Amino acid sequence: MFDFLENELKGIDIRVNEPLKKYTYTEVGGPADFLAFPRNRYELSRVVKYANHQGIDWMVLGNASNIIVRDGGIRGFVIMFDKLNTTTVDGYIIEAEAGANLIETTRVAKFHSLTGFEFACGIPGSVGGAVFMNAGAYGGEIAHILLSAQVLTKNGDVRTIDNRDMRFGYRRSAVQASGEVVISAKFALKPGDYTLISQEMARLTHLRELKQPLEHPSCGSVFKRPLGYFAGQLISEAGLKGHRIGGVEVSRKHAGFMVNVAGGTAQDYEDLIADVIEKVEAHSGVRLEPEVRIIGEKK
Repeated sequence: MFDFLENELKGIDIRVNEPLKKYTYTEVGGPADFLAFPRNRYELSRVVKYANHQGIDWMVLGNASNIIVRDGGIRGFVIMFDKLNTTTVDGYIIEAEAGANLIETTRVAKFHSLTGFEFACGIPGSVGGAVFMNAGAYGGEIAHILLSAQVLTKNGDVRTIDNRDMRFGYRRSAVQASGEVVISAKFALKPGDYTLISQEMARLTHLRELKQPLEHPSCGSVFKRPLGYFAGQLISEAGLKGHRIGGVEVSRKHAGFMVNVAGGTAQDYEDLIADVIEKVEAHSGVRLEPEVRIIGEKK
């Protein structure tokens, strides 16, 4: 039925009609028509160029940590970078492929006594997603340490973008608008003291474990921080901790998170997000803006 899997794309791990909830941090999401796991850039380029030639939509899902995939799933090719995950160190520079785990990458920096990456030691997801979103925590962000990124263009070609051309902002980068996909990144760090780096990472990890609901599936921080406010505090002050729709509720531990506590769906997430936005605005006059990406089709 799908001859191209045995011809043009033979040898590439591609799964047909694969439920995405098996791969998302929220444990929700309908099927992808074709879910591809390229082992290298050559396989990645083959998938993208084939899809372009055939007029088939394609997208990269990354590690699916700060994302909600709708219950109807995603048409065309969905590409995951799980196997594109190598990390190398050259002096004070770490280069990581997009599929590398961000937390593990900060541990590589620690092992080599390189400082500057500690802020990300508790941020779930991939290096590619972190660059895409300009991920940050505890006063640090990717924009502070990124040297350059290699990206895959819509045509399937590769080019390099320097930090100054990434147009970083709060949870924003140039690749969000261009449609290009980060495939690797170089981070410029500084020599540091192993013990001090370890202590700082332990401190930040402890803070994260105290504050964040790591015991349940979630999409991470749901809302951007409003100017002059904290989203979690506004939600809490509106009396919404524990507020639930379907199987998804506002975390009782940290109101900035929404957790899947009882087999929730993507629609539960969407409905709860919309309800929280409405109730917080009615209570405080502040309109929250989602940070989490919502993609795919409704069921």
